Amino acid sequence: MGQNYEEQLGTMKMLPLIFRMSIPAVAAQLVNLLYGIVDRIYIGHIAGIGTDALAGVGVTNSIIIMISAFSMIVGGGGPPLASIALGAGDRKKAEKILENGFLMLIFFTIIMTTVSYVFMEPILRLTGASDQTIGYGMQYLKIYLTGTLFVQTSIGLNSFISAQGRPKVAMVSVMMGAALNILLDPLFIFGFHMGVAGAALATVIAQFFSALWVLSFLFSKRATLRIRVQRKLPDFRIIGSIAALGVSPFIMSITESLIGFIMNGTLVHYGDIYVSALTVMQSAMQIAGAPLIGFGQGTAPIISYNYGHGDKKRVKEGFKIMITIMASFNFLLILLILLFPSVVAGMFTSDPELIRTVERVMPFFLTGMMVFGLQRACQNMFVALGQAKVSLFIALLRKVFLLIPLVFILSPIIGVNGVYLAESIADATAATLCTIIFMILFPKILKKLDYRGN
Repeated sequence: MGQNYEEQLGTMKMLPLIFRMSIPAVAAQLVNLLYGIVDRIYIGHIAGIGTDALAGVGVTNSIIIMISAFSMIVGGGGPPLASIALGAGDRKKAEKILENGFLMLIFFTIIMTTVSYVFMEPILRLTGASDQTIGYGMQYLKIYLTGTLFVQTSIGLNSFISAQGRPKVAMVSVMMGAALNILLDPLFIFGFHMGVAGAALATVIAQFFSALWVLSFLFSKRATLRIRVQRKLPDFRIIGSIAALGVSPFIMSITESLIGFIMNGTLVHYGDIYVSALTVMQSAMQIAGAPLIGFGQGTAPIISYNYGHGDKKRVKEGFKIMITIMASFNFLLILLILLFPSVVAGMFTSDPELIRTVERVMPFFLTGMMVFGLQRACQNMFVALGQAKVSLFIALLRKVFLLIPLVFILSPIIGVNGVYLAESIADATAATLCTIIFMILFPKILKKLDYRGN
């Protein structure tokens, strides 16, 4: 029965298959988004301290993203390799990829938790925490870090469940945790009067149950790819392969953390209100991006499996559907956010000054994001096809090669608006260049399958 789930990746009609695989992943991403968004919504409305508390928790986002980024080395690099191995009929190799990925996550947990605790205050200062906001940031982070292993496991291993054709099982793990978070947040924050600490505790408890669900499935006989501890570990050749492909989604995530250091560190000189505004707008960006991330995660196993199987026609068909849906949806959702900035800001705060600030700077920050669906589609394809080097370059392009220099160039010239405008220019430029690169390389990648007679 388990193998039938995988075989459908190569036989079922493409459009229904993509929706079957992606809808649970999209739902999971939307619910997962609520982990952070719900925290910010409740925190922003705490009477008397909401705006400062929102800024304080906002600056912790760079560390939280950094922790999640390491899980993406495994979650982004392992499942495509496992799907390619399954498509080629090598189940033993696929399982070894899963097992070595789990070992990597345990190692990352030890390193990240230790470093974050030891250097917590200086890191938060670098990310833009002021004397008024750092107390809230440290209060939140000290509790959040106790759940690092749960974050690493739930993010890093969940995609291996989708890779074996079980997106609904993968969806449950995320929805279970997020539902708990939504229920526990108001109880701990307001009911028990724990404030920011209550939001962090609710998140840790929710992540624990998500991780428990993922591990209980992958260790069970229900999984066609299972963690079998009796095998010899580690296999450094496989770890190297996972890291080589996973470095692209890792860089995409870790540069978000790096940007948090730079943008918040620059904005704090103009006032805490601009750090709070960035937290609101980044939340809006995450709302727009979450469905696309889920759609890409749902579609990637299909692309990887058929590429491993040597079916060029299905790979092309999958890409056409992916880029059409992702580009269109992204454009429309960003346009909607730009048209109603006060509605978006009102979700996170009741502070009139913060709402006005978001209304004023939102166009500078988000306009370039309207075409970013193109990059998301092409980037997902490169990862799904196992193209590690070009994936790494594209991951570096947007944030490191474009955004960071633009922040330092534009902010001295046009002030605080330049910090936000740098994001738009980087997003639009990176999306355009990524699409051009993909259109050049995609035919060459597919030619490698010709020797199979496809």
